Amino acid sequence: MRAPRGQERAITGNRQTSWAFADAYGAENVQHAERSEHSAALRWARDRAREAGLRAVSDGTGAALRLLAAAVDAKAVAEIGTGTGVSGIHLLHGMRPDGVLTTVDTEPECQQIARQAFRAAGFAANRARFIPGRALDVLPRLADGGYDLVFCDGDRMECLEYLGESLRLLRPGGLVCFEGVFADGRTVDSSSQPAEVLRLRELLRTVRDSTSLLPSLLPVGDGLLCAVKRDH
Repeated sequence: MRAPRGQERAITGNRQTSWAFADAYGAENVQHAERSEHSAALRWARDRAREAGLRAVSDGTGAALRLLAAAVDAKAVAEIGTGTGVSGIHLLHGMRPDGVLTTVDTEPECQQIARQAFRAAGFAANRARFIPGRALDVLPRLADGGYDLVFCDGDRMECLEYLGESLRLLRPGGLVCFEGVFADGRTVDSSSQPAEVLRLRELLRTVRDSTSLLPSLLPVGDGLLCAVKRDH
């Protein structure tokens, strides 16, 4: 039975409020001393991102990345799109103490900022490997099946190629995650959309229909598409 329109609006409003609450729930917390340096480093990295005109992952997305990295007991993570290090701090926080983050970006200047942010967050230098360059040039050089999680926050036009590389890089049971799949609401907008949004729609269909992946779309930040590589 179809609900009245007024109730539909109330449900929509409640969902929006709930999603906003869920996203804010992962906000950096300085109440615990062991988290204070992480929080200060995250705030600093976010400030640098704003200055550079970059959009860092939201608090909710960061919390999800921490959780996912911990859930797979990640020792090796590959990141496409270093930015100023916000997502990297979250990933490292969830990884094993001996885990190594391999992070790729076309901007060496941003990687230098991220390196400072990681150090300020208390992570040893050997916890991160910075590789400057285009992801599709770098990823083929990384080891097959050598990664527990691959986080993709790069060029949307290359997202399907990232997926193909991720399937090669991940061990069975590993996770691939794509940030920004909502594209500020344009992915579900029926009006004419640019090529990058059409590419994201193709990514969503491909992941959903793949027999090699077990997917979920998390409504945090600008949309976090996650999928487990099945053990066939």
